[in-house]
Amino acid sequence: MQKRKLGKTNLEVSAIGLGCMGMSFGYGPPQDAQEMVSVIRAAVEHGVTFFDTAEVYGPFINEQLVGEALAPFRGQVVIATKFGFKLDPVTGKQAGLDSRPEHIKEVAEASLKRLKVDAIDLFYQHRVDPGVPIEDVAGAVKELIQEGKVKHFGLSEAGVQAIRRAHSVQPVTALQSEYSLWWREPEAEIMPALEELGIGFVPFSPLGKGYLTGKIDENTTFDSTDFRNTVPRFAPEARQANRALVDLLNNIAQRKNATSAQIALAWLLAQKPWIVPIPGTTKLHRLQENVAAATVALSEADLLDIERAASQITVQGARYSEAAQRMINR
Repeated sequence: MQKRKLGKTNLEVSAIGLGCMGMSFGYGPPQDAQEMVSVIRAAVEHGVTFFDTAEVYGPFINEQLVGEALAPFRGQVVIATKFGFKLDPVTGKQAGLDSRPEHIKEVAEASLKRLKVDAIDLFYQHRVDPGVPIEDVAGAVKELIQEGKVKHFGLSEAGVQAIRRAHSVQPVTALQSEYSLWWREPEAEIMPALEELGIGFVPFSPLGKGYLTGKIDENTTFDSTDFRNTVPRFAPEARQANRALVDLLNNIAQRKNATSAQIALAWLLAQKPWIVPIPGTTKLHRLQENVAAATVALSEADLLDIERAASQITVQGARYSEAAQRMINR
């Protein structure tokens, strides 16, 4: 597996990481923990050194899973986790945002225990909290870095001004936000700012929450606990309307002797050398497919063909419900 550096920092990770959320949260019931341990360890064997989790995935059980799975590989892998949500003490469900400095430090202590590490490699603010100045958030993480409990500071789904303000207090190593061939908004303002500031970019949902693999159509049904049921872009009529994007990927894939998912990931890798996508999966054969995308080389002509065809396609449907959208790009 090729390696990449996130921005101007010395944080070197595999060119493709592994998003672990779906193993415990979001896409239906939690998967069997021991099976998921096997998938995570298989990822290490395939050269993946970058793993993404968060306290709210579960909550807590995803961090515990990642901690157990990666315990034999301490020092060989990079684990990213996140803070910033308030959790209901009774139900454990998200109950708003909370990035108060004292809360950030409490979350860090709990995550260290669950992950079984002495320091968190990359600690993201999960969503910008309008109730707490971003400078205070960056300052709290800076203190954790000075104490040796955190190595790198990250932001997730933050807007340009929040990124700049945070970066002025504690250098931001990476921004994690959605980016793929069917969500290209970061290209307008976010990516130029990241390039200017020397910040790496970690796209989540690089396969469009599974849609860009070509395995989902308007007749696909999701488990009742799958959050895609609430996403306008996954309404049956939107899935049907967006089929042109999958057809485009499939056409390129046939030409390159690859899969649609591999082309979608290879396209991301070709955009900037400091981009590291984190596709998630619960299946070993999909893990192997995703990892192999790092070996798919897209020529300038391929990229031009994709750009030309994609420019003719208007993706239908919002990427989040209105409630979820309100927490983004502050």
